[in-house]
Amino acid sequence: MDKRQFILTLVCWSFILLIWFTPRSMARWISTGVVLFIAILWTVAISRKTADPQNPAADQTQTPENFEAHSLLNATMSGMREGLLVVDKDMRVVASNPAARKLFNPAVPTLESQRLTELTRNPAIYSAFLDGLKGVERSGIKVETHGPERQIFDLRVVPIGTNGSGAKGALGVFFDITRTERLEHVRQEFLSNVSHELRTPLTSIIAFVETLESGATEDTESCQRFLSIIRKNASRMQGLIDDILELTAIEGGNVQLRAAPVKLQELVNDVCASLAAKAAAHSVTLENSVGPEVMVYADERRLEQMLTNLIDNAIKFSREHGAVKVSHEAGTRDRILVQDNGDGIPAQHLERLFERFYRVDRARSREMGGTGLGLAIVKHLALLHGGEVTVTSELGKGSTFTIHLPRSN
Repeated sequence: MDKRQFILTLVCWSFILLIWFTPRSMARWISTGVVLFIAILWTVAISRKTADPQNPAADQTQTPENFEAHSLLNATMSGMREGLLVVDKDMRVVASNPAARKLFNPAVPTLESQRLTELTRNPAIYSAFLDGLKGVERSGIKVETHGPERQIFDLRVVPIGTNGSGAKGALGVFFDITRTERLEHVRQEFLSNVSHELRTPLTSIIAFVETLESGATEDTESCQRFLSIIRKNASRMQGLIDDILELTAIEGGNVQLRAAPVKLQELVNDVCASLAAKAAAHSVTLENSVGPEVMVYADERRLEQMLTNLIDNAIKFSREHGAVKVSHEAGTRDRILVQDNGDGIPAQHLERLFERFYRVDRARSREMGGTGLGLAIVKHLALLHGGEVTVTSELGKGSTFTIHLPRSN
């Protein structure tokens, strides 16, 4: 390794360490600056290479060192996820990298010599590059594409070769922020749902506490009824918070499975015993149809959690004097079925049933004390096992939830 390569390697490692130990927001700005710096170097290298192809003197600077640097810049630009686009003062593309070609027109081998208006009709992109040619740097421009997959980019445009009358060209960098935007949308939706779910029981608790404070404590019967309602709503809030923490831990990868062979019949018996009082209150019969020889490979505690959520849901939505049946089917995967004979679920709701806070009948679900997170927890625990959970339903006949688990090797 010569001195030049050693210095380059040292700079690369220093940059990686800086990003690693820097807060995320600051790291993004640092990486943005570095990308722009490298992109400008790349643009200058291309400009020098193509400045005067008829002049033999133009090749005199192509020493082995310069050729190596130029090759390194080309390799860096080709491997970047960010799309880079350079236009001249006539709005013609003079340089681009593969990410930009994929963004604008993946069918053509090159974008060079095309006008920007031929690539896109997006006014935000055109306006940003036009300002760049006027010598004005633009950043923070949100650009959306509406192809097979909706993508969102953060566009930054800087002028190149600025003089008194403007710039000779403009360089645009397209940062893909699709995943960031989706996560932000999920976060906002989650906070909105949590706030909504907590507001109802909290309002009820405050109302009855104020009633008690205003003198209702003298009426023993009313006082006991109010306290019972307060306890019910407080328990609902506690259940919601517990489910939120549980789901967050699962989605964050903080749950470690301890998979081992599990006697399914015994586990189902334990779950049914824990829910027997609730089943009796709803006049629902619990039936364990799992054979005594059935063994499944899973984390016993997490499988119990999944079955508890599914059987509890089945009890809530079964008809009076109905039945909830748990059975097992063998195949390429173990299938654990939880079947009820309730009213069933309309087909348009089945696809979204395992989303957080999604309810078919919000009023009825809240009345029964549901948090709206039970099925989402089941889904993520099944995925954590390398399996999945599915549902089939027929109106007027009931629903069947199935946990699919990989068989042990």
